[in-house]
Amino acid sequence: MKPIHTVEAVDLKRFMGDWYVIASIPTFIEKYAYNAIESYRLEEDGTVATTFRFNKGSMDGPLKEYNPRGFIKDKTSNAVWGMQFIWPFKAEYRIIFLTDDYSQTVIGRSKRDYVWIMAREPSIPDEDYERILKFLKDQGYKLNDLRKVPHVREGSGSSST
Repeated sequence: MKPIHTVEAVDLKRFMGDWYVIASIPTFIEKYAYNAIESYRLEEDGTVATTFRFNKGSMDGPLKEYNPRGFIKDKTSNAVWGMQFIWPFKAEYRIIFLTDDYSQTVIGRSKRDYVWIMAREPSIPDEDYERILKFLKDQGYKLNDLRKVPHVREGSGSSST
């Protein structure tokens, strides 16, 4: 397949911080993830320190944490990264959707095998979610394996999906 298009430009400083995983076509690591949050921190050497944490299997399941490192591959747009979980392998990571206010993003891959819909809050409006699903279908994604990630709302004890 052709590489999936990315956004034109990413302001890395604005992109850093916490992103709630709203939905994904999950990897085997995150198949049973609840409360999934991906956090990015730009390092002095230009790499991105990443922390991916979630509860496994349920809202109060064991906390899992992974710390891959991101490498910006396209320094013109900052939208194509290599994400390294295990040296020397770097998985393709493409920022294919990003709202102007940096409140919602979608990370995709040219193979269309995995995707992550993420937001700065633990949920997004239904109309935004539907618009992103249409966008993904237009990009050639089959969404049969897309899974919404349940989140506990801060301070309420109730979940949001």
